[in-house]
Amino acid sequence: MDLNSASTVVLQVLTQATSQDTAVLKPAEEQLKQWEIQPGFYSVLLNIFTNHTLDVNVRWLAVLYFKNGIDRYWRRVAPHSLSEEEKSTLRAGLITNFNEPVNQIATQISVLIAKVARLDCPRQWPELIPTLLESVKVHDDLRQHRALLTFYHVTKTLASKRLAADRKLFYDLASGIYSFACSLWNHHTDTFLQQIFTGDEAAATSSLERTLLSLKVLRKLTVHGFVEPHRNVEVMGFLHAVFERLKQFLECSRSIGTENVCRDRLEKTIILFTKVLLDFLDQHPFSFTPLIQRSLEFAVSYVFTEAGEGVAFERFIVQCMNLIKMIVKNYAYKPSKHFEDSSPETLEAHKIKTSFFTYPTLMEICRRLVSHYFLLTEEELTMWEEDPEGFTVEETGGDSWKYSLRPCTEVLFIDIFHEYNQTLTPVLLEMVHSLQGPTNVEDTNALLIKDAVYNAVGLAAYELFDSVDFDQWFKNQLLAELQVSHNRYKPIRRRVIWLIGQWISVKFKSDLRPMLYEAIRNLLQDQDLVVCIHKYDFEFRTEQFLPYLESMFTLLFQLLQEVTECDTKMHVLHVLSCVIERVNIQIRPYVGCLVQYLPLLWKQSEEHNMLRCAILTTLIHLIQVKYQNLPDTFSHLYILCDILCWLVTLENSPCLTPELLRIFQNMSALLGESYEFD
Repeated sequence: MDLNSASTVVLQVLTQATSQDTAVLKPAEEQLKQWEIQPGFYSVLLNIFTNHTLDVNVRWLAVLYFKNGIDRYWRRVAPHSLSEEEKSTLRAGLITNFNEPVNQIATQISVLIAKVARLDCPRQWPELIPTLLESVKVHDDLRQHRALLTFYHVTKTLASKRLAADRKLFYDLASGIYSFACSLWNHHTDTFLQQIFTGDEAAATSSLERTLLSLKVLRKLTVHGFVEPHRNVEVMGFLHAVFERLKQFLECSRSIGTENVCRDRLEKTIILFTKVLLDFLDQHPFSFTPLIQRSLEFAVSYVFTEAGEGVAFERFIVQCMNLIKMIVKNYAYKPSKHFEDSSPETLEAHKIKTSFFTYPTLMEICRRLVSHYFLLTEEELTMWEEDPEGFTVEETGGDSWKYSLRPCTEVLFIDIFHEYNQTLTPVLLEMVHSLQGPTNVEDTNALLIKDAVYNAVGLAAYELFDSVDFDQWFKNQLLAELQVSHNRYKPIRRRVIWLIGQWISVKFKSDLRPMLYEAIRNLLQDQDLVVCIHKYDFEFRTEQFLPYLESMFTLLFQLLQEVTECDTKMHVLHVLSCVIERVNIQIRPYVGCLVQYLPLLWKQSEEHNMLRCAILTTLIHLIQVKYQNLPDTFSHLYILCDILCWLVTLENSPCLTPELLRIFQNMSALLGESYEFD
């Protein structure tokens, strides 16, 4: 493809490919697809997206086609691969100027340069890194930023390579540029702090962006660039400097207020500092040993003392808690049962942990977690009041402990209590004993404290097995609290039934269960509490449960119809399936309504595969109950499931295919067996 003659044609087709008219768009896309394998096509694209006078949408599309072409045709072994001559020209053109004025296009150019670097740097592209290092030194703000952006994406990409030879190359690169990267970060950080305190917001915003990018580069170099980073003075110096910089940035966030334009970027930078520590701890636990004491002092200070008040924001608190948790749980820091079998590094780390987590420190952490972080907030109480089902679903999200404050505090509490249960058990029991008897419904704070303490006892159930007589507690206090009907006592009733659910598989006498069933039946009639009841694990003796079977099943079925969240319906179906499975044929008089409802629920759950799985599970239990006393039950159950799966397959197939016809050849035998059976 001749560059001079082709540029105009390609530009015209790219312009057509940005059209909203499909009659224009489709032919243009087809033409571009044909050109992808033509020699010279990517050189034309390079000329187009580096021409700042052209339409932004056209240049954006040119960048995307270039980037996709790297994935498909840059490797030597790829079909229709680019020639070495053209690749050499393209590499030179990509780093000639770092002056792209449009942020989105600049990011895409940086990403595509990183893609080429992953394949060619440093062997076929030795000039890339030196060019980037020179370009980040220039005084032109735009060029400096674009070069720094590219430097980050290249570093990030090279750090992700995992083959031994590639790791060796990255180690060499990190050793060669680490000092420069540190000085670059320090320069931009100092510049930002000076500008923000003199009130130059525009300049500070620009410097903060460079601080963030240079810190991202250092994060990759520090975490992935050294085999034994603790032996490198500059690496450890940078990591120690992180704590000082964190303090400066936190104080800065306090002073600039929430309306400042830098606020969002400032918080992102603070979080990035914590990610540096978390990543380093994850990848190099023994190299992190010299930082354990300082990390714990820093995190505990901001999370569990007055030092964090007015400074620490929620995401930062979560990150600090994750740092504490990772140190507490780290297996590298746990000596074996026989100390002499442990490595010196493990013993050293364990010694530092032990000296830090003294009784006063652990007691303060425990009390603060329960009495401060476990308390339901006004926002949570309002959400529960307005949307109890949505509140329950949000509260039990999958990986939310990593990012949300409440789940994170609970996970930290569990880990610390497990690690130091002998120290913390008396502390928690003292809190429980202070809450004996009913709580004044007019005292909102006392109700919230009780809810928090009960939450802690539920989370630590396995650790408290030998320390709490749960049966007596249930009879003497918890059962009575379930019967308090005042509207303000709802949080306690909800928490008590959850608490019993936590303990029932740990320690709960079977002869107490009829009393519990009675309480649950009453709670199921409370529409505000109903969404938490379905979490209850119905472990029971059938003969004890039969007197409550009809009313319980009816209430659960009503609940299934009333709730709207997919997650809630799944849990209710799970409980219903458990009940059907346990009471077996005793359920037959009551399941008619459920059998009629399941087809409707199936239609309503088209977009929820997990809910459909729960429906199938319930259906299997119903089939087992129906054919309980007939011969060859299980073989015919499988036949029925096969037929149901065939029906679902047909319903979701857009057309009849040869593969479906081949499967259908097996169906006649299954259908024949089914007709003979029933």
